[in-house]
Amino acid sequence: MKKKVYIFLFDGFSDWEIAYLTPEINKSEKFEIIYFSKDGNPVVSMGGLRVMPHIPFAEVNVDDVDLLVLPGGVAWEKGENNELNHFTKNVFEKGKLIAAICAATSYLAQLGILDKIKHTSNDLNYLKAIVPNYAGESYYVNSLAVTDENIITAKGIAPIEFAREIFEKMELYKKGDIEKWFQLFKNGIWSE
Repeated sequence: MKKKVYIFLFDGFSDWEIAYLTPEINKSEKFEIIYFSKDGNPVVSMGGLRVMPHIPFAEVNVDDVDLLVLPGGVAWEKGENNELNHFTKNVFEKGKLIAAICAATSYLAQLGILDKIKHTSNDLNYLKAIVPNYAGESYYVNSLAVTDENIITAKGIAPIEFAREIFEKMELYKKGDIEKWFQLFKNGIWSE
């Protein structure tokens, strides 16, 4: 049975932040991507891409989630996606993998998920400004992408590093092949 990767889409989501990871996961026979939105209706990305999700949020079963991907977008900073709060906490408490990039990291901080886990974001001061109750400062790592336990976080400028962290945690490819992929997309270098 394929492992299920749920990707939350919403109006204004940062489409480029998931653009490197989704094709690779989609090619795999081991995983299935399920795109979902609040109501299952089409959403428009920050880049103007109109996307039709597979299902509405109401149809997502937390027990089916192997990976939850939260792309960035200003909606997180405005508190527009709070209907996912209980669900996201439940995914975390069940030890399932959550990957958040850019402003979605502020959402995990708001939920307290980053309080005792190594993480990154766009900037430490960004998190402190967006999330007044943020309590994870001592766990903040100034890195492009960080994985700790079952949480992957990345700066908005690091979609390739974000994808690499996900691939490694999911064991999408062998470690050496993941590094080859990374070098190709990050530096334009391919080695046999």
